[in-house]
Parts: sequence; C-alpha cells; structure tokens
Amino acid sequence: MYRGNLTKMPAQQANPIQYTLPLGDESLAVNQWLGRPIKLIATGNFYCVSCGNAISKRYGQGFCYPCMMESPLNSECIVRPELCRAHLGQGRDPEWEEKHHNQPHVVYLANSGGLKVGVTRDTQVPTRWIDQGASQAIIIAATPNRYLAGQIEVALKNFYNDKTNWRKMLMGEFPMLDMVTESEKARGLLPQDLKAYAKEGELVELTFPVLRKPSHLNSVNLEKAFEIEGTLTGIRGQYLLWEDGKVLNVRRYAGVEIEWMEGVAQPVQGTLF
Repeated sequence: MYRGNLTKMPAQQANPIQYTLPLGDESLAVNQWLGRPIKLIATGNFYCVSCGNAISKRYGQGFCYPCMMESPLNSECIVRPELCRAHLGQGRDPEWEEKHHNQPHVVYLANSGGLKVGVTRDTQVPTRWIDQGASQAIIIAATPNRYLAGQIEVALKNFYNDKTNWRKMLMGEFPMLDMVTESEKARGLLPQDLKAYAKEGELVELTFPVLRKPSHLNSVNLEKAFEIEGTLTGIRGQYLLWEDGKVLNVRRYAGVEIEWMEGVAQPVQGTLF
C-alpha cells in the first residue's frame, strides 16, 4: 500500500507518455498499473500544497485560505497572463514573479479536445501540453515575459478557444489537424504591434497511455466519494481513467491524502491512442 498527498503527476515525453505519482516517500510508475485492479481511498485529511499545514477546507487547487489569498501561485495572472506585472518588478512576490514570469514565454496552439490557444513558460514545453492532454501542439510566438505572451493570447482569443474541453479530450472525440497550416493562420492574425514575436515552431505529437477509449465519463469528487475501485485503463492529461467510466482529475485534488493499493477487479486489454 502507498500513502501520501496527491500532487500533479510528473510526466516524461515518450511513446506513450510516462507518468509517475509521488506519494509520501514513494514514486509510483503509474503506467505499470494500467490494466490492473486498484483501490484508491481518500483518508479525509487535507494539507495545503503551499505551506503544508493540515486544513479542514481546500481552496483553489489545494490551498489553505491564507495561501489562497497571498501566494503568488494564486495571482490573477496565473489564469490571465495579460495582467502580469512581473516585467515592472511588481506582483504578490516580486522575487518569485521575476524568477517565473519575467522569463521567456511561448504562445501555442494545441489540439486537446479541439483547437485552443495557450501560454506557458518556454521551459514548460512539452510539459504543459502533456498536462492538457493534447495530441498535437505547435509554438506560434515567443516573448521575453508573461505579459506580452498574454497580450498575444488575448488577441487570438477572438479566433480560438483558450480552454480545454476535458470531456472531448478524454473521449478522444476530435480529429488530428494540419497544425502547421493552423499555426500559419494564427501568426497571420497577430496584431501589427505583436508580429515581431511570431515564431515558426515545430509540430509536436503526443501519445497517451490509454488502453481503450471510455464510452462515458463520470468525474469523481474525492471530497465526497472517498473510495474508487476498479481496473485502471488510462492516463491522459492529469486524469486517471477507470474501466467503468470513472475519471479523476489528480491535479484538482492536490493536497488530498490518499491510500493506493491493489484492488480486486478483472484486468482489461486494449491499444494505445
């Protein structure tokens, strides 16, 4: 049995993507559990992902209330990069902002349940695309800071979605696209004052370890349903998929303490997609 607090699953680019899940002092090679019966139990204990304190209520993606209000990880510019002030030496924590946001960023198109535009630090490529469950992604612009990348994203949101349709992404209900042509179109849509940041990126294609596509989805709330048991059939983005359609967004429940152990369901076979 393994016991620890959930956190975002680190992943390595491979064919298919290789996932690990840190739990306590252990690190599970999650791919090795595919096709096997597992039982996942939430103990009812929550811990802030920032300060580590035990908490009775989680805010955001696993924070206590003070950290939710004060941590730079919860700044408005995390979800709205166009509001970033790191390049001005400002922010909740200017030192943190300088290290993480006043750094080179990229704007990209990703095919994850449909075509979307997004922003990430250049060192987070391809991690960001893996976390979003994207089958394809390509860089369309590169900027010296988060603010400028956000300005480009805002301009392109008039033409592209900026959110991942997680249901379509997990169901695999979207076609492969001509991303090179799409990137050319996107660069042509940049406002004149931002065209200098356009970049011709290389297409990246990703394969996820999913034994079979789910026929339906049932998102599990670990704060209400404390036990999941069944055969693990896939990993995509930051989701775990079970054979009966249950899915768990691991990142959403960061800081929730769980126990992970062998279950009793029957194994299944399938192919990757």
